[in-house]
Amino acid sequence: MGRLFGTDGVRGQANLDLTAELALDLSVAAAHVLGEAGVFERGQRPRALVGRDGRASGEFLEAAVVAGLASAGVDVVRVGVVPTPGVAYLVSQHGTDLGVMLSASHNPMPDNGIKFFSQGGVKLDDALEDAIEARMGEDWQRPVGAAVGRVGDDHGAIEAYVAHLVSSLGADAASLEGLTVVLDCANGASSMTALAAFEAQGAHVIPIHNRPTGLNINDNCGSTHMGDVQAAVREHGADLGLAFDGDADRCLAVDAEGNLVDGDQILAILALAMREEGTLASDTVVATVMSNLGFINAMRDHGIRVDLTKVGDRYVLESMNANGFTLGGEQSGHVIMSEFATTGDGVLTGLHLAARMVKTGRSLKDLAAIMTRLPQVMVNVGDVDKTRAGIDTEITAAVAHWNRELGTNGRVVLRPSGTEPVVRVMVEAGSIELAEQISGTLAEVVKRRLQF
Repeated sequence: MGRLFGTDGVRGQANLDLTAELALDLSVAAAHVLGEAGVFERGQRPRALVGRDGRASGEFLEAAVVAGLASAGVDVVRVGVVPTPGVAYLVSQHGTDLGVMLSASHNPMPDNGIKFFSQGGVKLDDALEDAIEARMGEDWQRPVGAAVGRVGDDHGAIEAYVAHLVSSLGADAASLEGLTVVLDCANGASSMTALAAFEAQGAHVIPIHNRPTGLNINDNCGSTHMGDVQAAVREHGADLGLAFDGDADRCLAVDAEGNLVDGDQILAILALAMREEGTLASDTVVATVMSNLGFINAMRDHGIRVDLTKVGDRYVLESMNANGFTLGGEQSGHVIMSEFATTGDGVLTGLHLAARMVKTGRSLKDLAAIMTRLPQVMVNVGDVDKTRAGIDTEITAAVAHWNRELGTNGRVVLRPSGTEPVVRVMVEAGSIELAEQISGTLAEVVKRRLQF
């Protein structure tokens, strides 16, 4: 059996892979491990905050998580449907010892997931996750009577989080009045926050996919399906469109012509803005190895250093925390602005992007032109043993060969997905045709060498 935790918590098909029993066991183990690691404040009852994204399965999984924590002597506050970054923020603001978010982010509705946050709203490191996994199912002494955890609800959590988002723009922030914004909420958690935040700043908002039913999250909408937001921007003559994923920790954008503005471009725009304001620590932005080479080149041309990490916003954040950097993110739209958040926050990102447009008086298309994206092709190879992707000699030799052939005009990145049972083959080259040719060749090698 492989590692239970992926790059962003534990995920699986709800009630099949991710069961109520598993959720309960995980929560009990997390309470024990974090308590013994000194995460909980000594001398007082530990407190946890639990949120979810609105999937129907989140209802029974929330009940299981709450039951597990309370049975282990942890007091629990439920905050209901809220974005993942909202849970991280609320954990930090309320000084709770633990946060739990039930979400599979951009994955389709049958899936769900469990993400843990430690004090300060920070995701757990690999060592703590491994320790939690090792403790699952062990015998333990159960508290009784007054020692069991109590459960309550915070009905003002959403309002507090929205107020934080708006305040991040600063007291002297320019109003967004006159700006027309299409918001694709992916029928997810941003349906509860994005409209309120943008309207509070005076923007004219056209919301789409903002009616969650528990079954329609990410269903042909949001940041993984940009077609509807592109069409809506053109139809309404909007200045920009923003698309979030189910738990609203991602944001992708669309300019007034309907052109996609991805996470690399958003990161580049914000990096220049922050350097101009003197808030880009060490003139450095953190990105992952999957960021487009065009982004790296553009930052170099503007005198901004790029620190590259493994894929996953947790690794971006680790570098930011270790080095005091203030901006990082991924091409997928996870953007971390550490002055205001401990994780990617889609609505926060969108607000600051819109504010940059207003401050400069420039269109999003003009701002995004800071970088030229190299043609990039991503192939997901399924039905293979992804655990051998990094050690198979023929595969590593093929990757090295193509990287030599491309030189400074492109690159190849091959990695097993941390959240899906696939190996990702990413190729950047001077033309889309060449990128497709190389990615197809490598995909065949991966499938042949790693087939079960």
